[in-house]
Amino acid sequence: MTPDHGQEDWARAAFARSRETYPSSQAPVHQILTAARTRRKRRRAAAAVASAACVLGIGLTAAFLRPSPGAVAPAHRPAPVSSAPVTPPPAKVGARVAEGTTDGHRWSVTLEFHRKLPKGYTPPNLPGGTTAQGTSLLCRRMYIGGVRIDRQGGPWSDCQTVTGTQDPGASGGLGLWSLHDKGLSGTRLMVSTPEANVAYGIVTLADGTHVKATTVTVPGTAYRAWAAPIPDGKTITTVDQYDTHGNRLTHDTNWH
Repeated sequence: MTPDHGQEDWARAAFARSRETYPSSQAPVHQILTAARTRRKRRRAAAAVASAACVLGIGLTAAFLRPSPGAVAPAHRPAPVSSAPVTPPPAKVGARVAEGTTDGHRWSVTLEFHRKLPKGYTPPNLPGGTTAQGTSLLCRRMYIGGVRIDRQGGPWSDCQTVTGTQDPGASGGLGLWSLHDKGLSGTRLMVSTPEANVAYGIVTLADGTHVKATTVTVPGTAYRAWAAPIPDGKTITTVDQYDTHGNRLTHDTNWH
């Protein structure tokens, strides 16, 4: 097929006439940059306003939360404290009243409190056919040369029943004890369970010797005692008891 050169020339001439009739304008670069700068300034202003509002809100919140002058800030509820387990009282508690060496024999006296009557314990019969009453047991454990006094009567022969830890019936006793002859010969022990105001006792012997013994209390109870050794062959003239100020409270001369 032969190209139509006349038609092509006509199209080129028509395009040239159209371009001369409607000239193309340049792009509005200046207007575009101006509009972009305006939009950027507006965004910065809006961001500044939002930031100021946020700071103001935080300040107002802190002002409302802060107590006014003179007001007391509300106390925070403390964390719960875990309670410690309750330790039950011991079934038996004792106190060493006194100890030493006399006539070459080691001796000691201990006051022992049993909170409950031990198994196998039989309360002794009292004069008149009655039986001793009580919920607890108080024992005077007395030893001379490693041998317990009154051991022949069984494990509870040197004990008495009491009610609780404050029984007043357990106070006021005074006795002389030994391993034989009911305390009349050999190495002996003078043991007192005094009233609460007695601080110490003094045993005076016929040769002028004074034996002082301090009162000791069983922890957690009102039971107390003092004990003094009496050498073999010595005679007691007086037994006196005193308070903490040195005032004599009792004077006993019945232990010749």
